[in-house]
Amino acid sequence: MPAIPLSALTRPVLALLVSLLLVPAAFAGEAARFVGTYMGSAEVQRADGSTEMRDMDVTIEETKDGFTVSWSTTIQKPDGRIKESDYSVDFLPSTRDGVFAAAMRRNVFGHTVQLDPMKGEPYVWGRISGDTLTVFSLFVADDGGYEMQQFDRTLAEGGLVLNFSRVKNGLPAKSVETFLQKQ
Repeated sequence: MPAIPLSALTRPVLALLVSLLLVPAAFAGEAARFVGTYMGSAEVQRADGSTEMRDMDVTIEETKDGFTVSWSTTIQKPDGRIKESDYSVDFLPSTRDGVFAAAMRRNVFGHTVQLDPMKGEPYVWGRISGDTLTVFSLFVADDGGYEMQQFDRTLAEGGLVLNFSRVKNGLPAKSVETFLQKQ
């Protein structure tokens, strides 16, 4: 059998190694355009016809393996009470271009895994399509119904346009649109 030159073997191996190293960089490049802290507020119509003000902010940061989206909402109730909610989700590249898996918990082996919607936990994933970073959250109710939330954050001059929608068992339940100024 003729000897195979070493260079013939190393070229494909080197090409494979380089491509594997560049994959995370390509994903990071997608999220890099969204990196920053953004703030804004919106007046939201409640089901009973009243309105409430919401202050919102979002921070998007690159991580070693993907990116993190952290957001908070402060609701000013009509009676003067204030309710605050804070969330943060790490996203890792999936095998699909522009689709990211949420890394919300570590399993017993230390690997990040998605939450289990059958245990009442949200199933979360992200997508970057053009100038829009979307975070989806699916909740399965105790009675088997569902709630789907969608946060579209679209790059705009000076910040992001936030479009939030919530659908419960196929029916629109809430939507909010506002501009978040880059800080």
